[in-house]
Amino acid sequence: MNFLKQAERRRFLSVVGTAALLGAVPSLAQTRKGTPGASASSSFKPDLELELRAEPALVPIWPGPPTSVWRYRANVLKGDVQAVTNPASGYLGPIIRVHSGTRVRIHFVNQLPQPSVVHWHGLIVPEDMDGHPRHAVPPGGRYVYEFEVRNRAGTYWFHPHPHQLTGMQVYGGLAGMFIVTDDEERALNLPDGERDVPVVIQDRSFTPDNQLRYIGNEPGMSGMMARMMGFLGDQILVNGRPNFALEVERKPYRLRLLNGSNSRIYKLAWQDGRPMTVIGSDGGLLEAPTQKPYVTLAPAERVEIWVDFSSRAAGEDLSLLSFPLSQPQAGMMGGMGMMGRSGPATSRRPITVLRARIGRGTAVPQSLPSKLATFSPLPMKNAINQASPRVFRVTMGHMRLGLNGRVFEMQDVARDEVVRLGTTEVWEFVNEASMGMMGGMPHPMHVHGVQFRVVGRQVLPNAMAGWREVNEGFVDEGWKDTVLVMSGERVRLLMQFSDYSGMFLYHCHNLEHEDMGMMRNFLIRA
Repeated sequence: MNFLKQAERRRFLSVVGTAALLGAVPSLAQTRKGTPGASASSSFKPDLELELRAEPALVPIWPGPPTSVWRYRANVLKGDVQAVTNPASGYLGPIIRVHSGTRVRIHFVNQLPQPSVVHWHGLIVPEDMDGHPRHAVPPGGRYVYEFEVRNRAGTYWFHPHPHQLTGMQVYGGLAGMFIVTDDEERALNLPDGERDVPVVIQDRSFTPDNQLRYIGNEPGMSGMMARMMGFLGDQILVNGRPNFALEVERKPYRLRLLNGSNSRIYKLAWQDGRPMTVIGSDGGLLEAPTQKPYVTLAPAERVEIWVDFSSRAAGEDLSLLSFPLSQPQAGMMGGMGMMGRSGPATSRRPITVLRARIGRGTAVPQSLPSKLATFSPLPMKNAINQASPRVFRVTMGHMRLGLNGRVFEMQDVARDEVVRLGTTEVWEFVNEASMGMMGGMPHPMHVHGVQFRVVGRQVLPNAMAGWREVNEGFVDEGWKDTVLVMSGERVRLLMQFSDYSGMFLYHCHNLEHEDMGMMRNFLIRA
């Protein structure tokens, strides 16, 4: 059953077709006023104004019939037209590029047959601009996002965030990159233009007629297991395309890697065993480059890597591989034997994520700066709870994963989920391997409204073997918004609530877990 038919079976597709949906969208003048995001603010003066549409489409992915997808498309209404790129192939996009400090207005138009809302993942924005499920836009509706980009230079992204529909909508193709630059980064003269390459890695399954198959919607044991454990596809796509090949010059390149998969964790390494040179993480450049034997990339995490093709032979191919992980838990194996037709992601051998084909031109080497960014000292001594962190435990009850025994409620905030604006805190996520058949699962934890630093990992005595397979690939050196918490691990984070008050989310970014309720609100109170 293909993706769109599955959505129909779940009663979210309307009987009208795409053309009818297009005709149902109101003009800006018809947008309902009186609610957050319902209309543009007269006091907000944007530097860049866009229209962003979420819409059904038919896209050629494999030979034969095109694939039904949902995708974003954008056009510039005001400002630099070069700020937006809608990729010519694949289903992903657009790529939005701005300078830190840019004031952005985005008119979101929902042409889907489901409610949807846009989360600007990693960006620090006001609560009503953050894409909380309570602000979901109905089919045919609009929402106006207005915010100043306060983040430092880095690789951010955007995706849907409606409750219980996020996994389906991201899987259907809704995701785009939001790339921020600033003066500190530009002074480094890092590779740019065609040598600055976004790389969105996703796993997908397809029916024999090239349609997306999302097991998370299916009845029976396979659907239940996909929802409980997380969905795993059997094909690897990069930027919405299979068998991704990158034609490169013999020069240094900057690759911005995003794990856009619903649940799969990647263990990425070069085929020839050379170390990965990491220059950035979720929240931008590291203080200095660091080398890893491989990079562990959980859903929603980003890393930026430097690769100097000038030292490679002309005509050589270099492959980026994802190595299999032995622990058969959510997102950590190469397939669960029930994910549709067999594909490379179901094998127990390394998977080729992309191939770089090196041109025959003259080699132009360039040195990588030894210092990339200046970080202020970690204000641990200012944390109000340094000795007694705020603890969030992965729990399970009635076959539902939760946090501290709670699952998502649209407006609910518990007493221990209230923080004060202007404070610095230590949060600790605890993932104990003691939940029977659900034990041993890793959880990528994402916190909205902040960027944080990883200040400690403690491996518990009952840690599963999977931790030893991935721990050398953690990139904990920089600012982050998503952190992988392995089974049998406690991870401490330092975060400052210094920008906006309001209600934000924290949740597991295994999207099936998020949709099942492994998500909570927290309140930043002024």
